[in-house]
Amino acid sequence: MKPFEYFAPATLYEACHLLAAHKGEARVIAGGTDLLLKMKAGALRADPKAIVNIKRLHELRGLADRQSVIGIGALTTLEELRGSPLVRERLPALAEAANTMASVQIRNLATVGGNLCNAAPSADLAPILIALEAVAVISSPSGGRRLPLDEFFVGPGQTVLTPGELLLAIEVPLPAGRSAYLKHSPRQHMDIAVVGVGLALKLEADRCESARVVLGAVAPVPWRARRAEEELTGSRLNPERISRAASLAAEEAMPIDDVRGSAWYRRRMVEVLTRRGLMSLMRI
Repeated sequence: MKPFEYFAPATLYEACHLLAAHKGEARVIAGGTDLLLKMKAGALRADPKAIVNIKRLHELRGLADRQSVIGIGALTTLEELRGSPLVRERLPALAEAANTMASVQIRNLATVGGNLCNAAPSADLAPILIALEAVAVISSPSGGRRLPLDEFFVGPGQTVLTPGELLLAIEVPLPAGRSAYLKHSPRQHMDIAVVGVGLALKLEADRCESARVVLGAVAPVPWRARRAEEELTGSRLNPERISRAASLAAEEAMPIDDVRGSAWYRRRMVEVLTRRGLMSLMRI
């Protein structure tokens, strides 16, 4: 590991200005469960000249019930997300996604913001949060901005964040329908997803008013299967239509071959998990 400067700002303003001053050569650390391992392995695109520890920033902490929106601070740990009565009651699919991740020890360190900003194609929180129409709240020295989470990722390990910007929180509208996260991995827990599928449906009787189908680990970024969504939206759902949507989702996936699974296998699992999840949500 190469030498670097270390900063522990006490305010959000200070943190953003430190990041801006280093012009992309500083990295943020919170739990450190990804960053430190990559630094030790020399797996980063460029060695950081500075590390900015944001653990002292109270603005990034906490879960908030804001009537129609649940606010999730970027420093919320995966274990807090998994165990929160608020999340388990209002966003159960998100709590279940957190429950599939890592071990208790890691979940008590790893943060929501870290999982998203690491921008791994296999990140478990991204597909279900995008399916739930989450919004990223971003702070910067000039103020800040908000954008849909499905516009946050631009490539493996890459987000829209510019030097000086920091992910402050995620806001999740309370779902008007049913949602689910399905994950396939060699082990049920503590393993990276080979395929992840986030689903959200708004239903009127057995008619689908809107649908979100979001795929993880099968494209450079979390991927909305828009043709599958169109197949479901505005229609009465039955096993045949669900099977067509699942097949379309598999066609839209862009998987690669790697040590955890072949492209063919991943595409097949997208179809299986999408169909299984949709039928479960429809209780067919």
